[in-house]
Parts: sequence; structure tokens; C-alpha cells
Amino acid sequence: MTKMFDDHKARAAAWFKELRDQIVATFEALEDSHSEGPFADMEAGRFEVSQTTRTADDGSDAGGGIMSVMRGGRVFEKVGVNWSEVYGTLGDRAQGAMAARKGIPGMKDDPRFWASGISLVAHMRNPRVPAVHMNTRMFWTPHAWWFGGGSDLNPCIEFDEDTAHFHATQKAHLDPHGEAHYPRLKDWADEYFFVPHRGRARGVGGIFMDDHCTGDWEKDFALTQDIGRAFLPAFAPLVEKRRVEEFTEAEKEAQLVHRGLYAEYNLVYDRGTKFGLETGHDANAVLMSLPPVAKWT
Repeated sequence: MTKMFDDHKARAAAWFKELRDQIVATFEALEDSHSEGPFADMEAGRFEVSQTTRTADDGSDAGGGIMSVMRGGRVFEKVGVNWSEVYGTLGDRAQGAMAARKGIPGMKDDPRFWASGISLVAHMRNPRVPAVHMNTRMFWTPHAWWFGGGSDLNPCIEFDEDTAHFHATQKAHLDPHGEAHYPRLKDWADEYFFVPHRGRARGVGGIFMDDHCTGDWEKDFALTQDIGRAFLPAFAPLVEKRRVEEFTEAEKEAQLVHRGLYAEYNLVYDRGTKFGLETGHDANAVLMSLPPVAKWT
């Protein structure tokens, strides 16, 4: 059993890294091809890539990852595409949070864990291009394993046709796994990405799942891969279409205020942010989702 899950973990981590590489290459290509529109005369952006590390409480190595951040591009004002593979033991607070949410038995006796995934947040230069978030991940303990992830669109200026394309693309990737998946994961995203203290969603939704384990690892991994594969065809055409459009000062102001809403959600409610900081992962990598500039009214 242990050898089997070592293979599963290696395959999952390698695939998340492959997806990360594809997205980074596509985003840099979008920067290179931006030859018209309000920011065409700016220099094309490039990702700055650095290694991240996680240190266990006893000072030992506990994994890490790759942090890739582009700042000041002519399409992407700030975008992070991070990959990680971390392991070790869960502290008391992290154990309590995980056990309460997932009902994992035996965690006190054997709190080892392993996790790998990709996490992406893009804040766009042109306010008519929607911001976006995506992540997929696998989590393992000696007592359980599960997958999670999804993607959601966060425009400050909503276009019905963009929302329809984003959702339709995700549905098309999920339907081969069973037509019940898309409506369930869409509803889950609507609930998860709701900002209670503002009484509104942070965007126009998408798909999301957590704690996903049917007992069939291959089946669950295949679903998770297609959640990741849906991202670029769902998002990149929207960037291609909107990045050349002119915008007003009022639209730019709306973008900055909407970014404030995004920051509030990630700092107050997001489980990934809480888990990353609680388990000692690189704080810069965990908080790369925050926008470069935001406003509050």
C-alpha cells in the first residue's frame, strides 16, 4: 500500500508541475503577442522564478516548491503560478482544523502528511479583462487521501458572454466524468467563494471541490486533471478578446475596489491561505494571491 501511494504522490506532483509549466508558457506568449490596445507599447512581462522551502518545527527540510510571479506586464499586472510539494507532520492546530473538517481518524497517533498542488491568481492590467483564480491539489495522510481544486472568474466589469464561455468550457471538461459533476461543483464554488461580511460573491463563480475521495484514486485523479485542463481554454480566449479594449478611469477605479474585495476574502476566509501559513510554508508564496494595488471605499 505504501509503495502504491508513493507512486500516486509522484504522479500527482509531476502532473501539477507540468500544468504549471504549460500555464507559465501560455501567459508569457500572451504578453509577447500583445501588439495593440492601450498597453501595447509597454515591455512584455516575464515570470520571476524562485524556489520556496518549508522548514519543519525541528528545523529539518519539509519540502517546498516553485514560486513564479510576473509583475508589471502589459497584460498581467501581477500573476502568480505556484507549484509545491510539502510533507512532514501536522501541528496541533492544523490537526484540529483538518480532523474537524474531514473526520480523519488516528491523526493524533500519526500526524504525518504530504501535499502537492498548483495555485494561480492573475490580476490583469486592463480592467475589462477578468481576474482569475485556479488551483488543484492532492493531500495525503496515513489515514486518508483526497483531491481538491477548481477555478473561478473575478471580473470587475461583468460580460455575460464571458461568464457563459468560462462555465461552458468547464462543464465540457467535467461532463465525461458524469453530468452530475458540473452542477454540484458550480454550486460548491458559489457557496465557497461567497463573502459573508459583504453579502455577495467575489466574482461570477466557476467550479470548486474539496475533500474529494471516492476510493478510486485513478478516477479521482482523472477528474482533477480535467479540472486543471479546463483552465486555459476557459480563460485565455477572454484575455485575447478583452486585452485590446479601451477603458475609462471609472472602470479602472472599479477594478481597484474589486481587488479590495478579493483581498478581504483571501485573508479572512480562504482555507488554502490559512493552511499554508499554519503549516509554515513560505509566506510570500502563500500570499502571492494579493493584488499589487487595491482600494477600499
